[in-house]
Amino acid sequence: MKHTISVLVEDEAGVLSRISSLFARRGFNIESLAVGPAEQSGISRITMVVPGDDRVIEQLTKQLYKLINVLKVQDVTEIPCVERELMLLKVNATSSSRSEIVEIAQIFRARVVDVAEDSVTLEVVGDPGKMVAIVQVLQKFGLREIARTGKISLTRESGVNTELLKSLEAKVS
Repeated sequence: MKHTISVLVEDEAGVLSRISSLFARRGFNIESLAVGPAEQSGISRITMVVPGDDRVIEQLTKQLYKLINVLKVQDVTEIPCVERELMLLKVNATSSSRSEIVEIAQIFRARVVDVAEDSVTLEVVGDPGKMVAIVQVLQKFGLREIARTGKISLTRESGVNTELLKSLEAKVS
């Protein structure tokens, strides 16, 4: 199972290196990594997607807390969250396929950020499932380049679990 881990750290040189070294020493892979300033000056939020069972994640959490600059570690996998990712996607586009690509982009609420004679570059923002879906749909045109940020995540203060609501809605439909 993939777990989403949110880590608050002091914003100092070498913190990310120490965290990634911890994972490497223990043979764990980080599938997604996003780092940026948090709400408080001098603090950064690291969001990681890590494969492993609950026991492995608990062990990693304990190891992370042993690092000097780590302030808070939270496994947000089962907590209602808002999750987003950004992807830039360069797609082959001929004059005859361009309108279909733009139409698909509109369906996914993607933005066209560059148009060239033989390609279109799209900006896609959304949950990771949306990223996979648009890549699958656009695959037939030929994908030139893809650049993705890691997943970022914040817990929902409202406590509303949108994944649960989506699954309930799907059962009713």
